[in-house]
Amino acid sequence: MTRLLCICVLLIGATSLWSQVEPSATGGDFDLNDLHMMTPPPVSGDAYPVMVGSEMRSNYLGGGLVFTAAYMDNLLAANGTGKPISDETYSFLPTFGIDRRTPRQGESLEYSAGATLYQNTSELNGVSQNAKAGYRFHISPYAVVEVHDAFTQNYNLFNQGNPFTGTGTSGSPGAPNSVLIAPFANQLGNSANANIDYQFGRNAMIGASGSYSFLRYSSDSQNQGLNNLYTTGATGFYSRRIARSEYVGALYQYEKYITHPVTTYTPTHTVFGFYTHYFTQSFSLSILAGPEHYSSSGSGSAKVVEAWTPAVQGSLGWQTRRWNATASYSHIVSGAGGLVGTYEANLVGVRVEDALSRRWTVGSSADYALFSDVNLTGVSPGHTLAGTAFLRRKIAEKLLAEAGYEYFHQSYGITQGASYNPNSNRVYLSIAYEFSRPIGR
Repeated sequence: MTRLLCICVLLIGATSLWSQVEPSATGGDFDLNDLHMMTPPPVSGDAYPVMVGSEMRSNYLGGGLVFTAAYMDNLLAANGTGKPISDETYSFLPTFGIDRRTPRQGESLEYSAGATLYQNTSELNGVSQNAKAGYRFHISPYAVVEVHDAFTQNYNLFNQGNPFTGTGTSGSPGAPNSVLIAPFANQLGNSANANIDYQFGRNAMIGASGSYSFLRYSSDSQNQGLNNLYTTGATGFYSRRIARSEYVGALYQYEKYITHPVTTYTPTHTVFGFYTHYFTQSFSLSILAGPEHYSSSGSGSAKVVEAWTPAVQGSLGWQTRRWNATASYSHIVSGAGGLVGTYEANLVGVRVEDALSRRWTVGSSADYALFSDVNLTGVSPGHTLAGTAFLRRKIAEKLLAEAGYEYFHQSYGITQGASYNPNSNRVYLSIAYEFSRPIGR
């Protein structure tokens, strides 16, 4: 943290100096020329956009209402009979969003809040909230500061109320993984991060960031064996452009994982070397690899488990006006929200969206996670598999409809309901009315 503060002071003191180049210090609007240097995905902290055209939307004020009706054949709940519980759900979700950008700064805010009602299992009724906020400020033409925060309540990949938002794939290591062990349990989550990027030469850049996130379950969920997860992290990087479209660099990352009420504590230190290649302005591939050290301890045990292990991550993003595709793989030590302790995790994610015509869009996604315990807590290895396929229709200028199918499978000894029937299927139909108007132009 002391190093991060020193970097901030140096950058603020340099605001009176102007670079001979005019770099775009983030990975948002890039141009493969000799003047502008990109912030590659391994160190940018941004997600590849997955929705077609999402990267082109800015300077707007909008809102709307989303209604979703769905049927699930298994709520993954332990009911003592060994039989799956099925139910229908209805979600009402008002939405609001604003984005404003100038050459010097940018602000964005997305918020949605509503209710999800279960036809028969009324004890699962609840309020759903999702909010994202971001602020970006250019200290100088070559230095930029960004702050982001994301808040979720009673939200997960399988039972989301607003399927029109889409989720991107991050190319940065240490991003909070999206695997949720108990998808229908009441939960509260937040993720905040801040970063500074500084291009000090035509082909050289440094940066630093800090982050904090948590995932909390209700007291009833904790009685079922679920645990809260708290994550703190900090990174520093050096990036070098070795060719017009090629970047190499080094990244140091510190992460700390704490679980509660069963207390475990795991700090990790990782040094990555990375390489990014921009095949075109909208197609990039990134690879990271390096050694990772962890030391883990838990309540009730005086023994500290520590070891060195290889860490690897790769990501790909390809965006066009018609379709987007993203893919990522990582092998790291991380937390798993809901489970006790820290795990050697293998995470895979793939997302594709294709605009067949001006009115029709299809898409699909798949996520797989394999966890092996490093805390010696006795938890056996487990895995999660989730997949989605959808068809979207633009009925009118402000009216959208989407039908989809989602599959969820998990295998963990702690989830009693899933131990009998580990598979859950969901079909849904969503209708959204949305409006937007340009601002700041």
